[in-house]
Amino acid sequence: MQNAYVERLIGSIRRDCLDHLIIVDERHLRKLLRDYAEYYNRLPTRLSLDNDAAPLGRPVQSDGALRRLPHFGSLHHSFVRM
Repeated sequence: MQNAYVERLIGSIRRDCLDHLIIVDERHLRKLLRDYAEYYNRLPTRLSLDNDAAPLGRPVQSDGALRRLPHFGSLHHSFVRM
């Protein structure tokens, strides 16, 4: 029953992260996977959750200048207001 969820997660990790980087060793892979888990759980919006981040919420930022924050060696970026 969980096979589809696991395949989706592994596919997301490969497409968003691992297909674009050269993994040096196990320690490097573990750090990338921890960083990706943080990115995946906090930053991208999800339409199913009314454009909130999943599964952890985030406050609405309406004032201040936009700042771009790189993730995974600038493969992905998030934008925050300062």
